[in-house]
Amino acid sequence: MDLAFIPSPSVGVVHLGPIPLRGYAFCIIIGVFVGVWLGNKRWVQRGGRSGTVADIAVWAVPFGLVGGRLYHVVTTYEPYFGPNGHPLDAFKVWEGGLGIWGAVALGAVGAWIGCRRRGIPLPAYADALAPGLALGQAIGRWGNWFNQELYGKPTDVPWALKISSDPAIGRIGGTYHPTFLYECLWCIGVAALVMWADKRFRLGHGRAFALYVAAYCAGRAWIEYMRVDEAHHILGLRLNVWTALIVFVLAVAYFVVSAKKAPGREAVVEPGAQLAEGADGAAAEDADHADDAKVSVEKPSSKTASEDDGETETEAGADGADGASESAKDEPGDKKPADAADAPAADAPAADAAKPAGSGGTKKS
Repeated sequence: MDLAFIPSPSVGVVHLGPIPLRGYAFCIIIGVFVGVWLGNKRWVQRGGRSGTVADIAVWAVPFGLVGGRLYHVVTTYEPYFGPNGHPLDAFKVWEGGLGIWGAVALGAVGAWIGCRRRGIPLPAYADALAPGLALGQAIGRWGNWFNQELYGKPTDVPWALKISSDPAIGRIGGTYHPTFLYECLWCIGVAALVMWADKRFRLGHGRAFALYVAAYCAGRAWIEYMRVDEAHHILGLRLNVWTALIVFVLAVAYFVVSAKKAPGREAVVEPGAQLAEGADGAAAEDADHADDAKVSVEKPSSKTASEDDGETETEAGADGADGASESAKDEPGDKKPADAADAPAADAPAADAAKPAGSGGTKKS
């Protein structure tokens, strides 16, 4: 009796009225969004424009979905074109069956088209997207859990996956190795490895992508060896094991040759991105200067209210002084008598004596 295991969902689809909501499709969609989000952050850090990764993904994602489905149908053709196959079932992507090898290969073709239209080097774009691809795969693998497919050999370990029986498709219930979980965790580790190595060694010219491919293939080889679903065998090994080994060798060879041919990282990943950012910054700075000038024109005089009051009082005092002088001229009491000019000179000393002390000139010693 199994005391602990990972349960499988009883259903992989929920119907919202006539619309089916499938767990497999949701996992794929969420994985795509996470991959594009992380790829965009890394692209901007490398000097590209925000949004470029998503624009190119519009080409890469549809190509990748078609490529993944083609790889699965070609390598597992019996359910579709075998003696009892149903060719139309090849279009039922929601039932599972996307080969990562075909998805990456044909997705790269779509990315190349998008990069060419934008004048961007494909290796630089692939380097920015590599960790996001690994995380997208980690999330997408949970679609196999919803569909109860692609599990491993029977086991009774505490983390075994509980599979329900389904005679219609020949599925035998029991507990099996959760290979979907193994691959999910492995892909998370691959994403972390690529981001660390890219930051530590400044990988460029497609080497970060090559590291992702090589690391993924190393894990996929032993995980694929554990699976018990139907597959073609070559020399005793499953076809996908051979694919992983061959792609691993090619990725390592590319990494080594690229490191010798073009060490370092690209100086420019998106032509015109720096100029556009500089122009935007200059435009923003000019707008700030224009606002400052506008404020300085509209700003009132810098004089304080006290200074304005002082000026008003001074002007009032000046006006009062002028009025007083004019009134002094007009008042008759202040006028000298007509005969004052004819007064004898003897009166002058008396007038001088009447002046208060100190009102005259400087005192001589």
